[in-house]
Amino acid sequence: MNKLVDIGVNLTNSRFDKDRQAVIEQCKVSGVEKVIVTGTDLTESVAAQALAAQYPHQLYSTAGVHPHDAKSIDVVDDMLAQLTDLYRREEVVAIGECGLDFNRDFSPRPQQQAIFKAQVELACQLNAPLFMHQRDAHDTFIEIVKPFREQIRAGVVHCFTGTETELNDYLELGFYIGFTGWVCDERRGQDVLALTRLVPQDRLLIETDAPYLLPRSLRPKPKSSRNLPQFLPHILETIANQRNESIDELAEATWHNSHRLFGLV
Repeated sequence: MNKLVDIGVNLTNSRFDKDRQAVIEQCKVSGVEKVIVTGTDLTESVAAQALAAQYPHQLYSTAGVHPHDAKSIDVVDDMLAQLTDLYRREEVVAIGECGLDFNRDFSPRPQQQAIFKAQVELACQLNAPLFMHQRDAHDTFIEIVKPFREQIRAGVVHCFTGTETELNDYLELGFYIGFTGWVCDERRGQDVLALTRLVPQDRLLIETDAPYLLPRSLRPKPKSSRNLPQFLPHILETIANQRNESIDELAEATWHNSHRLFGLV
């Protein structure tokens, strides 16, 4: 069985409250040896770190403020202090989830931009990887990160659903690309699936973004709409087939890429 890393799981989400431990135990049974728990705001980042601390070298976490939650930050310096404290914990391996989302605009765009830039600057100061989100905000996203290209240690644009132009911009900046079960959606994911062929093998990462983005091509079809880390091998297989690569080869590549980016042990 291949060893995999799921680089993005929202394990602190309430949809896991009833069976979180069982979901974590099922990961290893499915070959998902390591999971990075996503921190989406200050409260969730603390919860993600606390959860990861219970499962050393199996669970890790990120610490950041998602653009949806940028509006919750009143004092940027307080946010930076809390994220700095979290990143000093052994389990926390990246700053994020941070970025821009002009599709939903749950936070005012100027606030999103300020909070994202502050986290990029913090990651540079801490020599920390970035775990980033971008939706319908590509040009502004590039404007923010490009001046820091020489200072950013590493970063991943997670849950990539963009265009070839966007992909090339990210690769040119040295970022990794995270693909989810979006590529398993015959209605809206086929263009993104085709773009997986353009990603160098040493820059490709896989994730479920569970409990969201259940792969539509799973058979038999799960009774629940809740996505799970145990479905990660299906995403891997879908991408490997598209790239005309062996599943074993791509699994090994994504395993090493995850460790390289996040410094996993």
